[in-house]
Amino acid sequence: EDAEKLYKSCHRHDLLNAFYQASSEWQQALETAETHDRIHLRTTYYNYAKYLESMGHKNLALVYYEKSDTHRVEVPRMLQEDTSSLEIYVNKAKDKNIYKWWAQYMESQSDMERALQFYERAQDYLSLVRVHCYMGNVQEASQIANNTGDRAASYHLARHYEGHDDIKQAVHFYTRAQAYNNAIRLCKENGLDDQLMNLALLSNPEDMMEAACYYEEKGKHLDRAVALFHKAGYVSKALELAFATEQFAALQLIAEDLNETSDPALLTRCSDFFIQHSQYEKAVELLAAAKKYLQAVELCLTQNLTITEDLAERMTVTDSKDLSEEACKELLEKIADCCMSQGSYHLATKVYTQAGNKHKAMKALLKSGDTDKIAFFANVSRQKELFIMAANYFQSLDWRQNPKNLKRIIEFYTKGKAPDLLGGFYEACAQVEIDDYQNYEKALDALTEAFKCLSKAKDTPGGQQEVKLTELQQKISLIKKFVHIRRLYPEDPDEAVRLCEALLEEPEMDPAVRIGDAFGFLVEHHCQQGQLQTAYQKLEELQKLLPSQSIRYYISQASLDALQREMGIPLESGDHKHVPREEDEEHILAWRFRELRDETKEELQHLSQESATKGAGFYAPVDMEEVATPAELPRHGSPSKLTGWVRRAFITEAAKRSMVTLEELLGSTVQAGQEQAESY
Repeated sequence: EDAEKLYKSCHRHDLLNAFYQASSEWQQALETAETHDRIHLRTTYYNYAKYLESMGHKNLALVYYEKSDTHRVEVPRMLQEDTSSLEIYVNKAKDKNIYKWWAQYMESQSDMERALQFYERAQDYLSLVRVHCYMGNVQEASQIANNTGDRAASYHLARHYEGHDDIKQAVHFYTRAQAYNNAIRLCKENGLDDQLMNLALLSNPEDMMEAACYYEEKGKHLDRAVALFHKAGYVSKALELAFATEQFAALQLIAEDLNETSDPALLTRCSDFFIQHSQYEKAVELLAAAKKYLQAVELCLTQNLTITEDLAERMTVTDSKDLSEEACKELLEKIADCCMSQGSYHLATKVYTQAGNKHKAMKALLKSGDTDKIAFFANVSRQKELFIMAANYFQSLDWRQNPKNLKRIIEFYTKGKAPDLLGGFYEACAQVEIDDYQNYEKALDALTEAFKCLSKAKDTPGGQQEVKLTELQQKISLIKKFVHIRRLYPEDPDEAVRLCEALLEEPEMDPAVRIGDAFGFLVEHHCQQGQLQTAYQKLEELQKLLPSQSIRYYISQASLDALQREMGIPLESGDHKHVPREEDEEHILAWRFRELRDETKEELQHLSQESATKGAGFYAPVDMEEVATPAELPRHGSPSKLTGWVRRAFITEAAKRSMVTLEELLGSTVQAGQEQAESY
């Protein structure tokens, strides 16, 4: 009693359970195990069943053997001397393991019919097939193996057929049992070549290799040998055999699995084969895998094959033991050159950058026409010449309609530390304001900025910088006078007219202030004052000075109509002044080209000389390949497209010429385009 109390007080229910069992107090032991010591519950049931068996209470012991999950062994042992009771228990148990044990017992007693019955209940198909084969019921055994698909039963049946020299059935059931090596062995021994191929493909690489060697030694079905070598992973062996037996279809299949880890000699050999059969894309991939990068690039160039981004990545070598640093750069530049020739400008930019040639990378990017990426690349590279190239490119765009481009031009010339080029750009802006919009106020602001920039630039040999500044200062002075005249006119018209006439006496007024604008100012004034005779005299002077230009560009239609009514002399016909539109650009260019060819060729030469002396911005000699977009590059049979400033200059004068014929247009366009390209 004291021990029981102590076990309970310290909660050692496992020891308490053992104490009760030792004291034969089984009910208390069972209660303790069921409530507090469940980890020993099955052990307690088993011990109690053993106790009951020793006391002769077999029926009750059977119940506790089942509760302890030991009945599959203990109950047959307990009832082995009472066969009738054991059979009754087996029939009631409905347990496959007990069925199998009983079937084995029946088989040991040579009761095959009852053994088959209980093997079937136990679903022991191997034993069923084994007993049927023993009894000679091979057909029944085959039906069981086919219906159930049991691998062990199929293997046993296959061994039985093999022992009785039924090779086809043995191969069949070896296959059902997935014992492919045994099936392959039988096929080789008995010349079943057709079945051998299928079985080898289902088996492991070792069996495939064995079957392939069998075909090779036999000298027949060598295509099967190549396929099995390839399938087993012996690519080199498969290629050698394919080349030796000229199996070109198999070669194409094998080549798909070749990669950088394959033998370079085999890769080169396969590439030569594909080149001979005009399969150049596959040949390029194999050459790249064999690290024959130069040959791959040459093949792309000669056969006009597109280098994809993936292929370029595979051929990009930045650190190689086989190639020096210079050779790597040369290879990358060749890849990039190929991409350029194919029009893959972004990819060419990437590869040129990897080669360290940022100058060519910027050229490629300029041809792509991607303005955002051009600006980004220039900012990232932070090289002076790249900033200048980007700025020159943005000048070729419509920077007046797109303020973002205008901002970039100024930004990049500033970052490129090219004040002379920035000054030239401002000067070009001023000329556009005068030629296209007659806005001398904005032109004056632009020229002032140009003077500031050129003042910061380093002087060139021969003192040309000083001459340029002097000319620019003179131009600013003349434009200031004309702007002052326009502003003074509302307050003191007479003084403004006097100053304008004095301005016309300046020896170098044009092109700073165009003669037509000054005379137009005077004609408009006299028309407003009713002095039409004086206005007509000024108009005649203008026509004498500019005989080849239209007066409508400088004088309003209302003033011309008033002069026509007063003087009775028909002036230029037309209802309104023609304002060039963007869609008329091609016609305008054609008119201007005719003018260049027939009438004002000297003017174009003067423009070229002036451009060379200014040496900045729009007027600087420009590398057309550096600043032109792809659409503006020369094409076969047509002239180069003109830059923005030349186009605007042509548009300004275009309305002053009559339409030309198609024949004249074609001839003059080519001639003028060539002359313009030479001036650059």
